[in-house]
Amino acid sequence: MSGRSVSMQRLPRAGRWAIYIALAVVFAIACAFLSNWQFTRNQERSGQLALVAENYDAPPVPLADLIPAGGELDPQDEWRPVVLTGTYLADDELLARNRPHGGTSAFEVLVPFRLDDGRVLLVDRGWVAPGKDQPEPDAVPAPPSGEATVIVRLRPGEALPSSGRSAPEGQVPTINLGLVADALPDAGDALEQSAYGVMVSEAPAPATAPSALEPPSDDPGPHLSYAIQWILFAVMGFIFIGYVIRTERRHRREDAEDALAAETAAEGTDAAPGAAPAPRRGRDRDAEDEDALLDAACR
Repeated sequence: MSGRSVSMQRLPRAGRWAIYIALAVVFAIACAFLSNWQFTRNQERSGQLALVAENYDAPPVPLADLIPAGGELDPQDEWRPVVLTGTYLADDELLARNRPHGGTSAFEVLVPFRLDDGRVLLVDRGWVAPGKDQPEPDAVPAPPSGEATVIVRLRPGEALPSSGRSAPEGQVPTINLGLVADALPDAGDALEQSAYGVMVSEAPAPATAPSALEPPSDDPGPHLSYAIQWILFAVMGFIFIGYVIRTERRHRREDAEDALAAETAAEGTDAAPGAAPAPRRGRDRDAEDEDALLDAACR
């Protein structure tokens, strides 16, 4: 009966510690998943930076060299400069709203450019600030009239806004090329759908021009440091569980020693003079099971 009683006392404690270790394992798996996700994002960001470094200042080439008629922009050619010869379709100018420039929600000036071969490429000429007394710009600098030579860097179109937001007439909520084509009364059918151009230079140079867009950031982002932090969190989880188990063992050992000391003192009082002291109790099975669980948590 006493052996059964000891076993029932041991099972809740061993089970509780097994749950502690299981929680630490689950937490470590979650941390490993999040760490791997951050490592993946860091690799993607490194690839983007390498692409910008390789293409941004490359010599400009004709558009047909990168996007032949009927073809599409290769993702590896993003940011490559191309030279365009033709005329701006100034009457089809659009404004992309809510663009973060100059510490405000600015507008980017989008003008279709018809090349000599009949193709049309959307050109982002830069940004203008909101007006002083109204949300729309006070003035939008006009593009050069007549024949012009323009150098732009190629970018893929943007996704449609996830919120479904719209824009007033003459504006678009994002540089989605399908959406832009629908807003162009004349050049929409001929508009290049795989890329648009970000202004580098135009000749003849206009008297006034929109503010130039900022170059892409070279900040690698915090992804690598976040990945390392998640690994450290996983290790700290096991350290914390080990600390909890050791603390509980120490408290139980101190309680057992106090109880043994009190029992020994009581037996010494009742023992006859000259009698041999009672033998010290050996280590019980509970301590052995505790050590086994603690070793499993620390490995």
